[in-house]
Amino acid sequence: MEEQLKIDFDKIIKNLKPSKKDIELREKNLNEFIKNGFPNKRIEDWKFSDLNQIISSNIKGLKFFNEETKTDKFDQSILFNNFDHNKIIFINGLISKLDFNYEEKDKIEIINTQETEDLVSKNSLVSLNNAFKSNYVKLTIKENYSLNKPLVIYNITNKKLKSNVINQRIDFILKKNSNLKLINLFDDSSNNNFINMNYQFKIERDAILKNYKVDHKLNSNIKYFFNNIDLGYNSLAEVFVFSIGSKFIKNEINCNLNDQYSSAFINGIINLKNDQHHEIKTNINHLSENTKSYQLIKSVLNNNSKGVYQGKIFVNSKAQKTDGYQLSKALLLNRNAEFDAKPELEIYTDDVKCSHGSTSGNLDENSIFYLMSRGLNYQQSRGLLINGFLLDVIEKITDEKIKNLIKNIMNIKE
Repeated sequence: MEEQLKIDFDKIIKNLKPSKKDIELREKNLNEFIKNGFPNKRIEDWKFSDLNQIISSNIKGLKFFNEETKTDKFDQSILFNNFDHNKIIFINGLISKLDFNYEEKDKIEIINTQETEDLVSKNSLVSLNNAFKSNYVKLTIKENYSLNKPLVIYNITNKKLKSNVINQRIDFILKKNSNLKLINLFDDSSNNNFINMNYQFKIERDAILKNYKVDHKLNSNIKYFFNNIDLGYNSLAEVFVFSIGSKFIKNEINCNLNDQYSSAFINGIINLKNDQHHEIKTNINHLSENTKSYQLIKSVLNNNSKGVYQGKIFVNSKAQKTDGYQLSKALLLNRNAEFDAKPELEIYTDDVKCSHGSTSGNLDENSIFYLMSRGLNYQQSRGLLINGFLLDVIEKITDEKIKNLIKNIMNIKE
């Protein structure tokens, strides 16, 4: 792998022609990744999801850069209709379109470049991202401005992409009293690729972020999403994850409540069928007093699928009056499904209200029998109970239009 990394690194440098400073930064990150490689189960945070083994078993001849994947063609039906929104469209990891026609242009600043800002991280996948990304986007929402319409980031891959690594980084800065509603939609026609995404959010005083991540189309890609969220005074982050489509996904969310009255609400759904493996991992760090977090993760697992939830609430010694809640629930629809949970509390102060829990079980056969006695068949009864189980998470979405959009994607009718 090391030889291929160096060959592809030379290709991306030749293709992008970055500055000397950027080359040095990329080389530093390349060497860091070569030293550590893809994570494996010897790393505690990856004990349930050995990425090194998953990639080697599913992708042959992995390439870290391939300029032949460039294209602007995609199926226009992918775009949301009857839903006004701004958009950024990525095709095979490269920007195809930026459209903010609903907004006041002087209230938003967009930087789209190949040059980047470094991140200090022990995460080898962040190093890989820094070494090989083709685009770096930095989006700033200026003070006292709320976007008129949601922003949808379309991440589209087509059949031209195979056995490739796609690296993408976007930084979001929400200035004081600003507001962003963000939907990440993943639509894959490609197969057997590794997609590595790094999103950095800085949410300043009184600002609000609402982020909804939707991966819904069945494919054999392997994905890692890393979100780092820094919250200022009286700011709020609402994150919703709908994880159903890819062969493997790990959604990792690191949230730092840095100042008083900041809040984080993270809700997620994992709904899997055959031989899929998805994980949600959260680190909620309460670093100041009077902060609040809430997490609810539900999983529905069928056949040979595997769901994982690792969730940690950390409360440091300064974070008096912390309110932290965490719960995961899983439905295992047959004996071959697997659910692993690792809920954690790490608390270094006394005046807190924190709780965590995790449960797993089967569908209630008595409830199925009851619904069948009212005229539904067995499959309809199961479907109704599963939708009812998941609806509790969807109802946590605070934006009604986006909530209805998610319900349509999930084909849930009330």
